[in-house]
This record gives sequence, C-alpha cells and structure tokens, in this order.
Amino acid sequence: MTTISTPVPATMHVATVTGPGMVDLVEAPVPTPGPTDVLVKVRACGICGSDGFYVSLGGLPGLEGRTPLGHEPAGEVVVVGSAVEGVSVGDHVVVNPMVAPTGIIGSGGTTGGLADYLLVQDAVLWRSLLTVPEHVPFEVAALNEPMAVARHAVNRTGAGPGDRVVVFGAGPVGLGVAISAMAAGVESVVVVDVVPSRLEKATRIGADAVIDSSVDDVLERLVELHGEGPARRGVRKAGSTVYLDATGAAPVLRTIFSIARHGAVVGIVGVHKAPVEVDFGELLGAELTIVTSMGYPTEIFEVTADIVENWEKYAVIVSDRYPFQDVQEALVAAATPGAADKVVVTFA
Repeated sequence: MTTISTPVPATMHVATVTGPGMVDLVEAPVPTPGPTDVLVKVRACGICGSDGFYVSLGGLPGLEGRTPLGHEPAGEVVVVGSAVEGVSVGDHVVVNPMVAPTGIIGSGGTTGGLADYLLVQDAVLWRSLLTVPEHVPFEVAALNEPMAVARHAVNRTGAGPGDRVVVFGAGPVGLGVAISAMAAGVESVVVVDVVPSRLEKATRIGADAVIDSSVDDVLERLVELHGEGPARRGVRKAGSTVYLDATGAAPVLRTIFSIARHGAVVGIVGVHKAPVEVDFGELLGAELTIVTSMGYPTEIFEVTADIVENWEKYAVIVSDRYPFQDVQEALVAAATPGAADKVVVTFA
C-alpha cells in the first residue's frame, strides 16, 4: 500500500537552465511515485560551483535548454511506494544524486533538487537516501553531498593518525576536508586562505591553526606549526605530511610542490579550469604521491552520522540562504567570486 501524507499538488516548479546564462522556474507536473519510489518535498538544496558552469553552458549535452538544477537536496518524505522498506512519511532525508536511474540528479539527469518536489526512484535506504533526525536543520542536512566530496578527498590521501595536514582553501569543500581530516584522527590540521572571514570559519570548525597566505610566509608558518622536514638540495621544506588543494588555483600547487617534504602526499580536489605547468624533473627526487579526487564512490552516507552529531559545526559552512523564489539571485551570488561562500536555497 502506498502511503501518502497531506495532499500533494498537481504541479510544481523546477529551476531549469533554459539557455546560456538563463535559469527559469519552469512549471511541471509533480511526479507520481511507483511502488519502489519515494516522493520528497524538498526543504533545502545547496548550490555548487558546477551549477554556475551548467548555466553558462546553457545546459548539459542532451539537455540543452532544459537542464534541471540541484544535486544537494534534503527534504521530507511525503509519499512512500508500497514496496519501499524502512522509510515513512514525514521522515527527513538526504539523497544520493548519483544513483538515480534517469541520470545524476541535477547534474545531467532528468530531475533536479532545486524543485518543490523530487522523485527518488528505486528508493533504498543507504543506497539512494538516508534518514536524518529532525533536530538537524534542513540547510545543514543539504551539506551531505559536498561533505561526501570532501570526505572522499581525505580518504584518497590516506590521511590518519600521525599525519600533519595542510588544507589550501577554506571554501565549503575545504572546510569539509578539514573536518574530515580531523575525523580521521590526524595529528594536526592547518588551513590556508587569503580571506579573513573564511579563516575565521576554519578556526570555528576546529582547525588547529590558520595561515593568511597574503600576509604570512606559508613555509615559515608551517615550519613553526609542523616542524621542518628533510631539506632537498639545500632547500628548506615543511614537516607537513599531507597537502590538500581545495582551491583549483595554479599558484597553490606551485606553493605545495615548492615546500613539500620528501614522500609527502598531495591531494587535489579543487577544480582546475586551466592547465597547470609542473616541473616533474624538479619534483622527481621528492617522490611525492599525487592523488586526484572527484565525487564520492562510497562516501555519500559515510559523512551523515558526523553531520548529525556535529551539525552546529557544519552549520558554520553555510553563509547565505535564499528562498526558492529567489533562486536566480542565489545562483548569481554563488557564481560571483567573493559574493558568498556556501549558498543554500530553502523551501517553505
């Protein structure tokens, strides 16, 4: 028997890329769940940098002019299909956008989380969705997806007890990387950025120290904080063992490669939109391990328990909230450098 909450309206609005630089709230039918599906009333959805990229393109290939947006949703279950187990009407949930059978939710699929309602097809707990307690604000629960990106980056580096970690970039993913590194039990986490308000957030989420690279010499500060590593060709190196680039800025990689000790691990999670020139001849003797990271093959719900337990810490990451009717303004703010850190769209 399909379980339904209060009556669901016939139509809804979906934030849709309708052309290059154009986003409209397109009216669409509210999906009808099948026996294996769940219908979620979206309560909050984060905006990712990739959303702005999709808007600039005019939509993703195959969905030009009709690309639904939003892959960071959290909401409330309003309809449960008769064959779905472990999910009840009224449950608060986070969603795995990667496993939707019609394509990645909000990233090239036919559905998006920036909508009044979201159909979760083939709904299976711990695979396509997971419940969260009601005390966790929806805008914090909506961080689940980007925090999974951050957790995967840390997992890729293998950071753990004894490691001294440096995170470049105190944006949403960088702060998530710092939190995940701390959760992995590392010895120390230092966050580097040039924006004082972001560095203040890094302190609030528990980073051991922060460095303003526009003012401080990064190498000298890291030597103070993490000790000195073995010199290479007479050049001083920091004692940090793991570096994570969450900026996507070429100068950051040049800094890391110039200060990293022999055998350090360098993880790259920031999106580099232009080629980066690297002198591997110079790096050869350093024997650095360089790993890249994208998505969250196994981490989408690995982070959820920590968000639930420490939601007030994660709440620091959210900088701006916009109501759904102002989603165009929210997308502009998120895409404008320096205008906002983490934008979350909220729904009545």
